[in-house]
Amino acid sequence: MGQTFHNAVSENSIGFEQRIGIGSTWSAIIGLVALLALTRTGAAAAESTPTESVKSTITEVVRILDNAELNQPGRAAERRQRIEQVVKDRVSYEEMAKRALGVPWRELTDSERQEFVGLFVQLLRGTFVGRIDDYTGEQVLYQSEQREEQFADVKTKLAGPKTDTFLDFRLVNRLDKWLVYDMVIDGANITGSYHAQFTSIIRDLSYAGLVKRMKEKVLIVKTFEPTTAP
Repeated sequence: MGQTFHNAVSENSIGFEQRIGIGSTWSAIIGLVALLALTRTGAAAAESTPTESVKSTITEVVRILDNAELNQPGRAAERRQRIEQVVKDRVSYEEMAKRALGVPWRELTDSERQEFVGLFVQLLRGTFVGRIDDYTGEQVLYQSEQREEQFADVKTKLAGPKTDTFLDFRLVNRLDKWLVYDMVIDGANITGSYHAQFTSIIRDLSYAGLVKRMKEKVLIVKTFEPTTAP
């Protein structure tokens, strides 16, 4: 579970760069994942590789974002709900929450872990709920895939009009299903950003203090933004 391999040199470059529409900044993609979506469609059976899983997920989300009816005024909540139905089965929130919390996770009971995962999901939603509206349409290039045992790293690049953003999806195989447990944007990863601040709060207030803040929804986690050209 704690194994990582992301320092490995890529040996399995995907021989294509497929382009599809996606958000104008990395935050649109982050919003999609953090908003918890992705139901498996009829094409899911063909998703035998990490790259195919990531690609089908983004394709389905973009289909919703491009739906003219769902872009009508007053239907934003419905659109987000549908996206949540799309990402949910493709993200391991338990794995993401465990890595964000770090060492204290080992001391938690099953019920405490379940509680923390639920609070973490709500924190993600609260942090990124507005990001979905950043969608305007740009290119995502699938560049390479690395695998080691049950872990994988799918590297992509978002090609924008002013700057490119490098976005890596980290996945773990659970019961023959590839699930995202972290994302890396221009070298900075989501779980690392949360982990640093969770650790600081626990040091000052204890784990119980962290949970209290999460329940009160007063915890504001600073997220990283890429440097854009003027």
